[in-house]
Amino acid sequence: MKLTEIISILPFYQSTKKLEEIDINSIEMDSRRVKASDLFICIKGFTVDGHDFVNQAIERGASAIIAEKEIQTNVPTIVVPDTSRALALIATKFFAYPTNQFPLIGVTGTNGKTTVTYLLEAIFSKYKKKTGVIGTIHMKIGDESFPVNNTTPDALFLQRTFRQMADEQVETGIMEVSSHALDLGRVYGCDFDIAIFTNLSQDHLDYHKDMNDYLRAKSLLFAQLGSAYADGRKKFAILNEDDPHSSLLKQSTAQHILTYGLSDKAQVKATNIQLDVTHTNFTLSSPVGIIEIHSKLIGMFNVYNMLAASSAAIASNVPLNVIKKALESITGVNGRFQQVIAGQPFATIVDYAHTPDSLENVLQTIQEFAKRKVYVVVGCGGDRDRTKRPLMADIALKYADLAIFTSDNPRTEEPHRILDDMTNGLSKTHFEVIENRKEAICHAVQLAKKDDIILIAGKGHETYQQIGQTKYDFDDREVAKEAINNKGI
Repeated sequence: MKLTEIISILPFYQSTKKLEEIDINSIEMDSRRVKASDLFICIKGFTVDGHDFVNQAIERGASAIIAEKEIQTNVPTIVVPDTSRALALIATKFFAYPTNQFPLIGVTGTNGKTTVTYLLEAIFSKYKKKTGVIGTIHMKIGDESFPVNNTTPDALFLQRTFRQMADEQVETGIMEVSSHALDLGRVYGCDFDIAIFTNLSQDHLDYHKDMNDYLRAKSLLFAQLGSAYADGRKKFAILNEDDPHSSLLKQSTAQHILTYGLSDKAQVKATNIQLDVTHTNFTLSSPVGIIEIHSKLIGMFNVYNMLAASSAAIASNVPLNVIKKALESITGVNGRFQQVIAGQPFATIVDYAHTPDSLENVLQTIQEFAKRKVYVVVGCGGDRDRTKRPLMADIALKYADLAIFTSDNPRTEEPHRILDDMTNGLSKTHFEVIENRKEAICHAVQLAKKDDIILIAGKGHETYQQIGQTKYDFDDREVAKEAINNKGI
């Protein structure tokens, strides 16, 4: 594509040189990825500034630069007020507006995003629709999976990926949308058709100044559904009626609203709920009919996840019988209330719960069927919100017979400092501190007897532990299985 065509989407800009008819092969924001005839866009990040790497990009063959200030170079430099906004506009133009070519569903909220995207993928697959998924665990196009680094990647990655999805005839796109991504404009240019809100509880206060700011960021997804009404392409906000934060989200969108929950006000609701250690049954009532759900997913939080996914499917005109078949075919979600089974007479559960609310949800679920002692192995991530650390510890002690506090991903913080934040001021004493996560898991396994339950919380599907700047191989599920085998049951 010609450079002049690419930047024609920018309303105002300045150029340090007369723009020639330069052919652009690709767009890059990482100078290490630049090749001949690429356009390099300088992005200011949290730790590095792309403006500092212009010379490296030119040496690698960049034909033009987009920056926020004039730079002395031998290639054209286009100066704009905000390169992050320019990146989203340019990427959307360069990749030919890919999200106009298939419906796109965005899922936001503190907890449940991954599970809801997983459920939606199953529902649309059962409906014989090819899906593309971008989430915490992986990116997926049809049956092929790819790794991702962020819950919601940058705008360039997204538009390139959506182009690939469109080219591969994806019929429904599904993605997790984090508050960071919304606040930083990573999803600018994404034409969402359905926005789902799961819930809101304390998290990411290392980034957001308070809970109101956190909610403001979430509300952007619903405001960005737009104000126009198009024939044949209705847009929906899917909101949790039982979460009080939904009232602001209702005010944030001009689009159609479909609510879900347990309250009578909810349009899609669950009644006659039966929770068991191995399954969950409930009646799903909706504006288009009623179905009975017999799911292998466990716990009240999964009832909400199934309601959220079902509501989006209903808004997408998926028949209720297809939704029922899909939900009843799912046995579990990777790293979400996932059982480790190695022949032991006690339950061992791994879950991604890393917020006070999600940890409480999981432990409440466990208490619903616990026969004997409950052990919880849990820590808190480093370089993240410190205020949630004592809250996590209090919740662990509220529901567990013994809490074993340990390292999560300490990152650049000293692990003992994180553990001190968790334990200083605790009034209850039925806890132990074992900094080494493997030793903590092994200790819980050694203590467990018949019919006890161990919850290993915080890391879920992750296959690494980040200590300092290094990621080491570490999988809670594998460590637990090895500990059980070593116990010689």
